[in-house]
Amino acid sequence: IVKLLCFAIFASAFNLMLGYTGLLSFGHAMFFGSAGYALGVTTKFLNWPPELGILAGIAVAALIGFVAGAVAIRRQGIYFAMITLAISQLIYFVAMQMEWTGRDDGFHGIPRGRLFGLIDLESDLALYGLVAVCFVLALLAIHRIVTSPFGLALTAIRENEPRAVSLGYDVERYKVLAMTLSAALAGLAGALKALALSYESLNDLHWALSGEVVMMCILGGLGTLGGPVAGAFFVILLQNFLADKVGEWLSVIIGVVFLSCILAFRKGLVGEIAAWMERSRKPSP
Repeated sequence: IVKLLCFAIFASAFNLMLGYTGLLSFGHAMFFGSAGYALGVTTKFLNWPPELGILAGIAVAALIGFVAGAVAIRRQGIYFAMITLAISQLIYFVAMQMEWTGRDDGFHGIPRGRLFGLIDLESDLALYGLVAVCFVLALLAIHRIVTSPFGLALTAIRENEPRAVSLGYDVERYKVLAMTLSAALAGLAGALKALALSYESLNDLHWALSGEVVMMCILGGLGTLGGPVAGAFFVILLQNFLADKVGEWLSVIIGVVFLSCILAFRKGLVGEIAAWMERSRKPSP
């Protein structure tokens, strides 16, 4: 359940960029994985408490998001996506060369510690409570962002960027802020996952994870609050239930499911349900 909630936060953070701002990133794993390593270093080597380790992960992810956004925002469309992928792979290869990351073996022995010096996170129930609270707060924060004037400006940029420019919006600044916020939330998810598993892997920095989060958002429904959550739950549950039963065929099965959903549900699972409910409310002519 903790893993499901962490990936739901991650997918919701990515949806803030793609679903609400229209920015496709192929490198969102760099925020997720970097936050996990930041938490591991601060809690294992510097003996920071878990709450400060989580904040450190969020800060590192937000900083990388700001820098990557400032560089990539000069291009649009597929060029923006390729720049984010390039930056992500650069961070991946740097982490692969550093001894303290454990390289292919991963970063082991991350302590859970005591939250605020009071709550022992070695208890799985206490850890679940922490992740569940962070999950709710993250969704509330995203809802507040997308319904605020700032969020409405992001939607305007997604729908018609030239018109947003003509209305006087500093489009580049809005995009960089959106990427920084998305990176910070993705960092929260990565830090929580590393804390829960007491382990951080290079796989959390790999481009394949960035592809998975794109799939989660599209399956659930872009531009919806519950869509990324549903998509993350669907993909992670599918992986957990089928991984030991079908082996290498898991990727083929997920690919077929993804293709089928794209063809049958253009707005994603939650998006189609919302559209159906909207049509059912309208009186028939």
